[in-house]
Amino acid sequence: MKKTRFITMAAIIAAIYAVLSLATYTFSHLEIQCRIAEALCITIFYTPAGVWGVVAGCLITNIFGGSIIDIIFGTLATLIAAVLTRPIANAIRRKHGPVLSIKHSLLIPIPTVLVNTIIIPFVLYFGYNVTAMGSATSAPIVLLILAFSIFAGEMISCYVFGPILVTILNKADKSVHFSTMC
Repeated sequence: MKKTRFITMAAIIAAIYAVLSLATYTFSHLEIQCRIAEALCITIFYTPAGVWGVVAGCLITNIFGGSIIDIIFGTLATLIAAVLTRPIANAIRRKHGPVLSIKHSLLIPIPTVLVNTIIIPFVLYFGYNVTAMGSATSAPIVLLILAFSIFAGEMISCYVFGPILVTILNKADKSVHFSTMC
């Protein structure tokens, strides 16, 4: 029964991630992106199924809209970030309990923001041939501009939409008890 719940939770998170990303495709992909679904990294605090949910959701999204490099390395970036997020979530949970405060929720997205800022510019450069940004055509400059763009989008996704999601999940957690489901 616990395994079924785990798979169900991961599937729900993956579906929400994919739907959010694909519904907002025009600003969820390429050089200037704000993938709102990245806020779902917060679910990793509530359930270990969040790790596999965000990874599967990212994979689905990248299959529909990505290059093979994005499918592999974009999804790998999400996997790395999710795996790095889990110990942070566990530490917060052990120290402060099953209700995530807005203050502590600010720690959860750090791996997501940093890993995507480092990896995704290379995915865009090599996977989508984004070799110019404005008048910049030098690879190091283009990669820096892409990194800044990804960083800004991740900050918006995780630090604007993340706290909204925390508020919703904290209310839901009182009735659903995520912590006992997985």
